[in-house]
Amino acid sequence: MAPQRIRHNGTLKAAVIGAGAFGRHHASKYRGIDGVELVAIADPSPEVRKSSFANHGVHAVADWRELLGMVDLVSVCSPAVTHAAIVRAFLNSGANVLVEKPIATSLEEADALISLAGRTGRVLTVGHQERFVFAGTGLLDSIEIPREISCWRMGPWTGRSADVSVVLDLMIHDLDLVHQLVPHGVSEVDARARALHGSLADEVSASVTFANGSIAHLETSRISDARRRGMRARYDDGVIEIDFITRKMRNTTPRPLKPLEMGDPLAESVASFVRSVRVNSAPLVRPQEARRALETALMIDDAADHGPDARAREAYAAVAAAR
Repeated sequence: MAPQRIRHNGTLKAAVIGAGAFGRHHASKYRGIDGVELVAIADPSPEVRKSSFANHGVHAVADWRELLGMVDLVSVCSPAVTHAAIVRAFLNSGANVLVEKPIATSLEEADALISLAGRTGRVLTVGHQERFVFAGTGLLDSIEIPREISCWRMGPWTGRSADVSVVLDLMIHDLDLVHQLVPHGVSEVDARARALHGSLADEVSASVTFANGSIAHLETSRISDARRRGMRARYDDGVIEIDFITRKMRNTTPRPLKPLEMGDPLAESVASFVRSVRVNSAPLVRPQEARRALETALMIDDAADHGPDARAREAYAAVAAAR
């Protein structure tokens, strides 16, 4: 029988692993939550540690292992190929974990982490923050399933997350949302890719067919000249289209939706994580759902690489082994 999650009533001690673009924002969110004390940040870069200490006034260490057993909460914002090892260590040390997407870079790692969280009774959730934006519109409350979904997410090269393909870097956000709208298994995947800054895909277009016949078309690029981000869902009774850049929504279905409010999804994500730990409740983003998005993402990587012996998976494993 799995152990019960532990209810926390006192001050929760938090740490952030990886203080780059996302990590420093996680640190700020923890500092804004009553009853949470940010006690440490870990990052291998001396410059990042110096900046983090100046900005947050907390202990900064080079090796995250120094923080094992010292915290109740941890945000893992390190490179994706390191997620599994770090999450595993903190769960074993008694901490609750919010890991940025993807949950891991292989299904075997994801399954092991989900099993470990269950055995230890700790909260494990994943940073699919855009789920909070969608939930606010009421779109996820509908029982109607779209027949066709188109997603596009384009942006310029930043150099971040180059340890994984653009599928695990960016498209996985859209895959999480698509799976929320179409609760059926994947039956077929087709994909094409282009790499510009290395061996891993920087631009991918994919089609995912579900067991119920619904189809999702996804286009993602991290080497685009312009930023474009949106989604169009075609139902039997109309269309819902969202432009996330202009924050405009078009809805021709009979179901009312609330206006798109971007708000601060990261703050909502961190606050939801803390609340789950405090009141012993399931997080909005369950690790099993993150595992499902990862599975489809890896299927797209495989399809783009033309076979089961995919270069992407080999690259993830090689980078992880070298760390």
